[in-house]
Amino acid sequence: MDLKNHIRSIPDFPKPGILFYDISTLLAHEDAWQVAMGRMARLVRAYNPDLLVGIESRGFLVAAPLALKLGCGFVMARKKGKLPGETISHEYDLEYGTDTIEIQKDAVQPGQRVVILDDLLATGGTMAAAIELLRNVGADVTGAANIIELSFLNGRAKLDVPVDCLISYDE
Repeated sequence: MDLKNHIRSIPDFPKPGILFYDISTLLAHEDAWQVAMGRMARLVRAYNPDLLVGIESRGFLVAAPLALKLGCGFVMARKKGKLPGETISHEYDLEYGTDTIEIQKDAVQPGQRVVILDDLLATGGTMAAAIELLRNVGADVTGAANIIELSFLNGRAKLDVPVDCLISYDE
């Protein structure tokens, strides 16, 4: 099955000049979603993870069902102020300013094998920040995986872990 047939492209979203790759149509198609999760499970299983970390918010849609399928835990990496209880934060640079990503303080134990997931890899900044945050709490980040990669943005060059993606767009 060609999963690209189930990804909708929306021009000029969220601003003019941006072509947005929308996974909503993939999620809505039961066969395509099953195929996508089966393929992701094969890729992620190879890293033998204890935990899957999903990056807010579409990364949750990928990581949570995979964690259930693979029999491992699921942790949310969220924007600052979105998680209850004590959190561990990591601030990182954006093109224009900074952002902060957080996990709950007790979510990851030192030495746990972690794979980080999101729906899309673009410039790699948020994924790189998540890797650094998890390493700061002692996690062994063994890999990253995404449904989509915008390879022309070269985001994987910012990542020092193996990266797997189901679909690649070259322009």
